[in-house]
Amino acid sequence: MLAFRSVVFVVLFYVWSLAVSLAIFPLLIFPSSWMVRSFHVWSVGIHALLRVCCNIKVEIRGAEHIPTGPALVAPKHLCMLDVFSQFSVLPNSFFVMKKEIAVIPFLGWYGVKTGGIVVDREAQAAALKKMVKDALQRFTGNRQLVIFPEGTRGNPGQAGDYKPGIAALYRELNVPVHPVATNSGVHWPAHGMMRHPGTIVFEYLEPIPPGLKRAEFMRTLQERIETASDRLLAG
Repeated sequence: MLAFRSVVFVVLFYVWSLAVSLAIFPLLIFPSSWMVRSFHVWSVGIHALLRVCCNIKVEIRGAEHIPTGPALVAPKHLCMLDVFSQFSVLPNSFFVMKKEIAVIPFLGWYGVKTGGIVVDREAQAAALKKMVKDALQRFTGNRQLVIFPEGTRGNPGQAGDYKPGIAALYRELNVPVHPVATNSGVHWPAHGMMRHPGTIVFEYLEPIPPGLKRAEFMRTLQERIETASDRLLAG
């Protein structure tokens, strides 16, 4: 039954995503804020499918720490839902994303339309400089820039390799960083189609104010994310 419900969810997820992608295609010629709002609808629909098909509830904690103004958001990354769910919570988000995602039809186009910053990880130092430059140009108004500090999906209970990109953005943008802990990988594994019943929690943690030294910032960020994520896994 678990496998059947998981397959049903995956099928409906792609049907829903395709339907939304086609419906919002005309928004490419309208202001980016329209695309951001449409991503919110898409994300809420995914949460509903998880609840109905897989008996998975998505819970948001730490509402008092959800940014409404300019901020960097740094979530733990265990599965693709970590990306989708930010759209349902943050009021005006855009993402740092791999160049491989940017060329995906619809998803990549729409991500770029929202102001998404495309990173070529193979370029290393040059990519880091370009990311910071693009962020400085696009970080206007009350927007929230989401970057996964580990760079890629990991396994529940394991701390990934926290990349220097988040530290560079923290230094140059001079805004608070809002860490986000999660247990998502337990219920939505990074690989495969199985979806396991339960509650996926995204917990927004106390923001880290601007101005810390690089080493102190990175240590604080990792400690907050990993400690809170381990607590969610244990709970």
